[in-house]
Amino acid sequence: DFQRYRGYCSRRLRRLRKTLNFKMGNRHKFTGKKVTEEILSDNRYLLLILMDAERAWSYAMQLKQEANTEPRKRFHLLSRLRKAVKHAEELERLCESNRVDAKTKLEAQAYMAYLTGMLRFEHQEWKAAMEAFNKCKTIYEKLANAFTEEQAVLYNQRVEEISPNIRYCAYNIGDQSAMNELMQMRLRSGGTEGLLAEKLEALITQTRAKQAATMSEVEWRGRTVPVKIDKVRIFLLGLADNEAAIAQVTISPLHPFEVSHAVFCLHCPQKQREHSLENDSGKVSNIQYLHSYLTYIKLSTAIKRNESMAKSLQKALLQQQRSDEDGKRSPRPQDLIRLYDIILQNLVELTQLPGLEEDKNFQKEIGLKTLVYKAYRCFFIAQSYVLVKKWSEALVLYERVLKYAREVQSGAGAHRNSLKELPDVQDLITQVNAEKYSLQAAAILDANDPHETESPSQVKDGKPLSERFETFCLDPSLVSKQVSLVHFPPGFQPIPCKPLFFDLALNHVAFPPLEDKVEQKAKSGLTGYIKGIFGFKS
Repeated sequence: DFQRYRGYCSRRLRRLRKTLNFKMGNRHKFTGKKVTEEILSDNRYLLLILMDAERAWSYAMQLKQEANTEPRKRFHLLSRLRKAVKHAEELERLCESNRVDAKTKLEAQAYMAYLTGMLRFEHQEWKAAMEAFNKCKTIYEKLANAFTEEQAVLYNQRVEEISPNIRYCAYNIGDQSAMNELMQMRLRSGGTEGLLAEKLEALITQTRAKQAATMSEVEWRGRTVPVKIDKVRIFLLGLADNEAAIAQVTISPLHPFEVSHAVFCLHCPQKQREHSLENDSGKVSNIQYLHSYLTYIKLSTAIKRNESMAKSLQKALLQQQRSDEDGKRSPRPQDLIRLYDIILQNLVELTQLPGLEEDKNFQKEIGLKTLVYKAYRCFFIAQSYVLVKKWSEALVLYERVLKYAREVQSGAGAHRNSLKELPDVQDLITQVNAEKYSLQAAAILDANDPHETESPSQVKDGKPLSERFETFCLDPSLVSKQVSLVHFPPGFQPIPCKPLFFDLALNHVAFPPLEDKVEQKAKSGLTGYIKGIFGFKS
């Protein structure tokens, strides 16, 4: 973070000036002061100039990052680098005083040479930049040899940082061997930093583009195809570098986007696919055949990558079976099944490439590879069944593994050279035979052990606590927040129906007459009320 480092340099400059009482005027007026040899009574005066140079250099590196999107900032970048070189020259001049020891003098000269080389590097003055970097490298190497191992580590680290810049300058001067050394440096360190990072990538692309201008055709499976698209030529020229990188690293550095982009440049429309036959000979067109070649490279790279991952998982699975370490997620056979499924899908796509349908040797080779990977997939499916004690299913799958392996051995014949890179099926047969005996023994022991106690993790019947009072088991869910005590809401239970009553005697009852009640009710009212007041009653 160069911006953060620049802020640190500014704050330290302010603290040093305040501590040394070396202020540049006051808040109203600026008064410039320079550090001279007469006031070098304290080494912190040298730190003032060093912090000025570091602040200018860090600002230049910050502008270097921002210049990718804003090219105008490159002018400001060069101005800051020149300012850093100016401060470094002043620091070197002051260090020539008798008050400074020899080590500090050499370090000041190396620092001056480094910043000068950076400035010449940006100006693309390769010869002057290489001379400055060589001077800096020589001084640091001498300092590394003169002091202890702890201090030598720092100087050697600086030498390693400067070496790629020197080789880059040598290449631009005319040393063609420097290109190979730069590529090796990039592979060993995983990339470069500083001003060289983007320039090296641009140089590799530019070199491949020059080589691609002379490349006109490519030969694959006995057929020569002309290559007319520049991006495809550049990609094909980079295959050799990628193969060399595969030998040095575990995972292929060939990014899938590079292959996909080259394939996209050749991607034919549907109409071109329909009319891709040349005359009536049945051969696909050159561009379609080149498209098949690039697709073959893409799928083959994916297969190699997944196979490498499968091998690493197999080793981890074997070590886990031996040690049974806890505390981290261990690999499972299901992880390998997924990888082999992807490999088999890629092999199916290889058999469907246009222009290779009639190539019997190619189809036979892909068929044998498919059988090998099917055998390994069945083997790990069987391993996953063994973990859950499904003995019958695992035994059937082991027999299927042996069937695939015998088919590979019987059909290999003239294709043994193409199967050398694949896993040996004979080792798989030996392992399956051993696993079969272990499987039969485990099945017999499992059948003869009826009193096998279930672990708390295996008790998953879902019964609440109220229904298993008679069974003792250590259930950790009883102390959790989701404890199951009873069924809630309770289930429905059958109960007797409410009885129905029928009045059968109603039709046989004779009711008394009610005429007197009806007349008395008719005489009531206002008249009856008046009669009652005067004493007249009926």
